[in-house]
Amino acid sequence: MDSSKQSGPAIRVLLFDHTAALGGGEIALLNLVRCLNPIAVKPIVVLGADGPLVKQLQPTVETYILPLPSDVKNTKKDKLGIATLFRMREVFGALGYVRRLARLIRKHDIDLIHTNSLKADIIGGIAGRLSLRPIIWHVRDRIEDDYLPGPVVPVFRLLCRIIPTYIIANSAATLRTIRADDTPSESSNVGDTHHNCKAIVVHDGTVLPTAHAATNKTSGLFYIGLIGRISPWKGQHIFLQAAAKVFKKFPNARFVIIGAALFGEDEYDQEVRQMPRGLGIEEVVEFTGFRSDIAQVIDGLDIVVHASTTGEPFGQVIIEGMAAGKPIVATNGGGVPEIVEDGNTGILVPMGDSQAMADAVCQLLGDPVRAGEMGRKGRQRVEKHFTVELTARNVEVVYRRVLGRGSD
Repeated sequence: MDSSKQSGPAIRVLLFDHTAALGGGEIALLNLVRCLNPIAVKPIVVLGADGPLVKQLQPTVETYILPLPSDVKNTKKDKLGIATLFRMREVFGALGYVRRLARLIRKHDIDLIHTNSLKADIIGGIAGRLSLRPIIWHVRDRIEDDYLPGPVVPVFRLLCRIIPTYIIANSAATLRTIRADDTPSESSNVGDTHHNCKAIVVHDGTVLPTAHAATNKTSGLFYIGLIGRISPWKGQHIFLQAAAKVFKKFPNARFVIIGAALFGEDEYDQEVRQMPRGLGIEEVVEFTGFRSDIAQVIDGLDIVVHASTTGEPFGQVIIEGMAAGKPIVATNGGGVPEIVEDGNTGILVPMGDSQAMADAVCQLLGDPVRAGEMGRKGRQRVEKHFTVELTARNVEVVYRRVLGRGSD
């Protein structure tokens, strides 16, 4: 069914996220709502806090802030546990927040709920049940004890079978940690999945920047960048260790860390910022802090590095780098191998291995023709598999499936 020929009224979808910080999941949400077909879908976004995402959303989509209690909002996912879940329930005050959200759902005559984070899944899922609406959980976290606390993993897996009507996972790697018994193929083509399966993979997408020919470098310097919030599992320390090794072979290399600590990880941020001096590379490392103009930042890089020390559920910055025609060096875990074709669009290295990372970067710096070809093939792969338009169309298919409207 072509969603541009939607019969009947537009599907009224409430998309709920607990935060308005611009993390990977929130950027994916922003991209999605901007590309949903307005004839087929009427999105309404509800956020549990104010923040930069609000300003990004408001010009194009109806957006509401329903502030979460601070105790709930500030609990990090790596601190979650069964005791925390009970404390969260107490903070709600007899599910007061959930009831307010349910009232908003009924007030706006919402057809279905689409939640966008672990906290939003639980809170929005209960609100959806109270308001008798179907619920789609968009799971963007690997439900595994190397990514989440052990006690919360079986609880969340159980809730996956009780609360949501349907689950969208951002990668096959994520889905395998939720539904190991009935995981579909890794394709993000919704039509490839069995109709009786209530969990599916829809890869996130990115906006394709305008392609342009590479310019001859005049500075003689090569810029290698790591993009993402500053957090231990994002591997900034591994990147810097690798940078010191690369610099010994390529003194014209420069290293850029783009991002900021978001969720109370200031201690790690300070440790990472002190590392370049100890490694003897203080003069060739730049910390940019948070940047909203990621496309422009990537455009100035020669190589995009991904350094997560735990399997990444997906890897939004990887597809952004590929879309810009940049060769990728990425750690081989989680959903990353679904994006990067090793040796073709980039080089995959073991997680936590700074020597392997340095070797991969040196390979690309030493063979610019190969690096350029990887960048071109990476952009072609994004054009085929990872555009925001493809993501939106696949999500619209799930909406219709859940509501029983038309065929796929």
